[in-house]
Amino acid sequence: MLVLALAACGAGSPPPASAPAPGDGMPHRFERADQWAKVFDAPDRDTWQRPDAVIALLALAPEMTVADVGAGTGYFTVRLARAVPRGQVIATDIEPDMVRYLGERAAREHLGNVRAVLATADDPALEPSSVDRILVVDVWHHVADRRGYAVGLARALRPGGTIAIVDFTASATRGPPRPHRLAPETVIADLAAAGLDAKLATATLPEQYVVLGTKPAT
Repeated sequence: MLVLALAACGAGSPPPASAPAPGDGMPHRFERADQWAKVFDAPDRDTWQRPDAVIALLALAPEMTVADVGAGTGYFTVRLARAVPRGQVIATDIEPDMVRYLGERAAREHLGNVRAVLATADDPALEPSSVDRILVVDVWHHVADRRGYAVGLARALRPGGTIAIVDFTASATRGPPRPHRLAPETVIADLAAAGLDAKLATATLPEQYVVLGTKPAT
């Protein structure tokens, strides 16, 4: 079972998990959210993840609806929620314990505009034309049917909406094993196949790239 969980291959020493399998996509389980939170929300993550720079690329407005796909323990979710105070953040994950943790974290941090949703490996669980922005961080290399999943995400976007996919470069010192890393051109092709206008963002991160895909306005 594939997992869409935030920063699956980031820094830190995660709990034991299944080894990656060859082929398209990188299977991995992310159960025991309370333990994974020590990795996904590690104090040093900001130095390489650059969350403010990533969120700036989304060009958010306060009333927008944003989907954090593969939200994990909510590292980006809580930041997005504060950036859209009159909007909503739909935080999805396919691990039930992550969804539990997301809901509890939102309540603990008094973020009433966060909704935690259980998705599946082949269905992002987003209604058609329901979101203005979609953020997918450190997740895309886990997805087996990337183009099929991209179609589902594109369907969820409102006209003129944008998807941002953040993943690890070939030379990154962290991230998935090199055979499972995706070139930016591969991600661009995935989004283009779903009918999006896709391009590599000009912003640079220490260990990662960002691909943006925009749905035609009409």
